[in-house]
Amino acid sequence: MSMIDVIIGKAQERPQRILLPEAEDDRMLHAAAELERQAIARVTLLGDHRRIHERQKELGIEHEAHIVDPQRAGWTDSFAENFQEMRGHKGMTLAEAQKLMREPIHHAMMMLHHNMGDGLVAGACHSTGETLRPALQILKTAPGAKLVSSFFFMTWPDRTLLFADCALVEDPDSEQLAEIALCTAASAKAFDLEPRVAILSYSTKGSADSPSTRKAAEAARIANTRLDERFGKGHYVAIDGELQADAALVQEVAQKKSPDSAVAGGAQALIFPDLNAGNIGYKLVERLGGAKAYGPVLQGLRMPVNDLSRGCSVDDIVGVAAITAVQSQMRSRNEAVRCGAMAII
Repeated sequence: MSMIDVIIGKAQERPQRILLPEAEDDRMLHAAAELERQAIARVTLLGDHRRIHERQKELGIEHEAHIVDPQRAGWTDSFAENFQEMRGHKGMTLAEAQKLMREPIHHAMMMLHHNMGDGLVAGACHSTGETLRPALQILKTAPGAKLVSSFFFMTWPDRTLLFADCALVEDPDSEQLAEIALCTAASAKAFDLEPRVAILSYSTKGSADSPSTRKAAEAARIANTRLDERFGKGHYVAIDGELQADAALVQEVAQKKSPDSAVAGGAQALIFPDLNAGNIGYKLVERLGGAKAYGPVLQGLRMPVNDLSRGCSVDDIVGVAAITAVQSQMRSRNEAVRCGAMAII
């Protein structure tokens, strides 16, 4: 059974309310029907009732969707007042807030804020910035979170790796890279994966010396000084760097390049040095390496909000919605890990 099948099974145990604010996209309509059919989640679509129903009929979708229309919802004006209060210190006027609260993504974020949903999935037809900006403005970061980052599940039938950060933090410094590594270790633990985290470079343990290789090594040093604080004494989290990708993943290479490493040769999570490397890396592995990519899964927000690639399929949306649902299950049990990634049991 693949990792995503396990996650879907967990979501089905206690279906959550998942908001899909991109109902103008046919993939979202198909995914909503599939999520309900498999009892993975209770879905709310956001958009114009009439247009959604008409398009569902055209697509042959028989599922009767639950729809919220931001243009006509009875709470839209109060949402606008609430949003203006939140953003008034930034100069937002009530008229601007009213306009934004009639847009599906902003409206859906405010629904989460008011406990009218448990999680949100978007990004099929919006950029990461368009999804993340209202999440940060309305939901804010989780307690203790120092930044919002992301990871992808890269899954094969018999293996799962986490890739971070491939979507958000463009050029992290060593401090930010350390935080991404710590949060991704927590996410690995949360999803029942072994938390062995490699901070990647083109160098292994000083085989080359440059600002970028020193950044990776320094990030590993910083992360290791915070392990006990983050995970408690007796933890089994291992973070190491700088490591080349083959040294991180291949035991034979690790024995030659870094034989004393607790991570090399068996890394479960790969931390890329910047967004260029991370984004290119996950897409190459997905397109040429036969992996399924689910994400980006966001780390550090107060409530579960997850992004999609605009090239996503219906199956991708279903998978990310299932991840979001299980994150919400754990949040409701007050078992979120310190960095804001939600734990799974």
